[in-house]
Amino acid sequence: MLTPAFDLSQDPDFLTIAIRVPYARVSEFDVYFEGSDFKFYAKPYFLRLTLPGRIVENGSEQGSYDADKGIFTIRLPKETPGQHFEGLNMLTALLAPRKSRTAKPLVEEIDASEIPEEVVDDEEFDWEIEQTPYEEVSESALNPQCHYGFGNLRSGVFQRLQDELNDVIDIKNPDFTPAAERRQKRLAAELAKFDPDHYLADFFEDKAIEQILKYNPWWTDKYSKMKAFLEKSQEEENHAALVSFSEEEKYQLRKFVNKSYLLDKKACRQVYYSLIDILLAYCYETRVTEGEKNVESAWNIRKLSPTLCWFETWTNVHEIMVSFGRRVLCYPLYRHFKLVMKACSDTIKILQLGKSAVLKCLLDIHKIFQENDPAYILNDLYISDYCVWIQKVKSKKLAALAEALKEVSLTKAQLGLELEELEAAALLVQEEETALKAAHSVSGQQTLCSSSEASDSEDSDSTVSSGNEDSDSDSEQDELKDSPSETVNSLQGPFLEESSALLIVDGGVCRNTAIQESDANQGKPLASSQPLGVSGPLIEELEEQLKTTVQVSEPKSTTAVNHSNMQERDGRQTPND
Repeated sequence: MLTPAFDLSQDPDFLTIAIRVPYARVSEFDVYFEGSDFKFYAKPYFLRLTLPGRIVENGSEQGSYDADKGIFTIRLPKETPGQHFEGLNMLTALLAPRKSRTAKPLVEEIDASEIPEEVVDDEEFDWEIEQTPYEEVSESALNPQCHYGFGNLRSGVFQRLQDELNDVIDIKNPDFTPAAERRQKRLAAELAKFDPDHYLADFFEDKAIEQILKYNPWWTDKYSKMKAFLEKSQEEENHAALVSFSEEEKYQLRKFVNKSYLLDKKACRQVYYSLIDILLAYCYETRVTEGEKNVESAWNIRKLSPTLCWFETWTNVHEIMVSFGRRVLCYPLYRHFKLVMKACSDTIKILQLGKSAVLKCLLDIHKIFQENDPAYILNDLYISDYCVWIQKVKSKKLAALAEALKEVSLTKAQLGLELEELEAAALLVQEEETALKAAHSVSGQQTLCSSSEASDSEDSDSTVSSGNEDSDSDSEQDELKDSPSETVNSLQGPFLEESSALLIVDGGVCRNTAIQESDANQGKPLASSQPLGVSGPLIEELEEQLKTTVQVSEPKSTTAVNHSNMQERDGRQTPND
């Protein structure tokens, strides 16, 4: 027989059951319902439900079949109109058979006469057995295995799973490590793992952290709707319908095997405390990944939950928050105290939404662990049992748990990692660096001002020197005017080797020399020819050209100077000839 996919909904007077049977024989099906029992059979499907309320057969029941979708829809009247059936989305609990009620004792003493003869062992007892001296054995040695798992109901699991041990949990040899020793080792491991540099980097450069804090997971919208609904109506049980399950999640619920858990008061309290611890880790993971699961999701959840990686046990809610805060600041990528408080706020919202929201989170964790090779062991130890157990929990218990978590106040000093001292020291260093940079900038500005002043003074000096040079050149021109012959003689020397030629022009002798113009950019040769016998006009011309040459500034090309020198030499030599 196959268990079909099904879904339940309700209105004030009717309970509606939708059953998907795509391969059933529509012509042959049976429906039975009475009180809280409901049975449906259509070969090869069989569905038996134990309803949270009573239904009645009064002629108003209805049924239909959608051939395209293969869905039977059955509407059944409630025995008490207006009654709200709680937990219609807890599919695993609905599939559980109704408990048999009998007055017959569960344990009976069987009379010896009722024991079959083939069971009686008439073999003679062997008295020759090996004996050893008596030794006192401590109570811990008599029962060496320590307990862990859901409700501390498991032990001896890791004795046969040594290969997967290191990849799943942090504790070594958990079957022989008591709870007190686990806690001591966990605290020591957290202190060794804490990295002040990583923490301070996230503390000062928190742009990514602020972006993560702005993310709104799916429960934020549901919580806002619940608050708005409660403001209009005081009926708390109806807000559970705000959380719905996908087809994949419904399939997960149908796959679970229904169980009953015999938990004493201490174990029950431990289960509730561990639930907070697991939800805190899940809320952190969902927020930092913004709902997009990745290959590190399973590692994040089990690493941040001491329940999952150290099999930790708890005595109050505050120590759960302290442990979670320490691990957030030691292990994941983003390590910020604001993320600790945000995960706490998210967990409170989930608990206040009721067991449907808690179950949805547990189903997501179960899926993440199931897809991770070593982490599936944690499903067997914790998550699968939580998914079945939470369906039978009263929402009032979860609301009380949320109030207890809301009353917890957590500070950085309580984490025991000296966070406030680190932040104060880092801020002091930052202030010193800021002051040092300001001093460097001021000194740099002063240096620039002094250099600009120096350049201004150099410019003024150059201006004065250029004025002196101009005055010197003017006095030099006056001297040249007074004694042109001496100046020509002094300029004659360097050009004595210049080639020259004597030409006969109009019965007189003159010197033909290639002379460039005073403007060096022209570069055109000029030929001047003057009779040697005519010295007066030549000297006057030489005097005018000499004045022009002396007044030329330093950047002028040496060609212009050569031009005037050659003319002076020619003028000097001509009278002598």
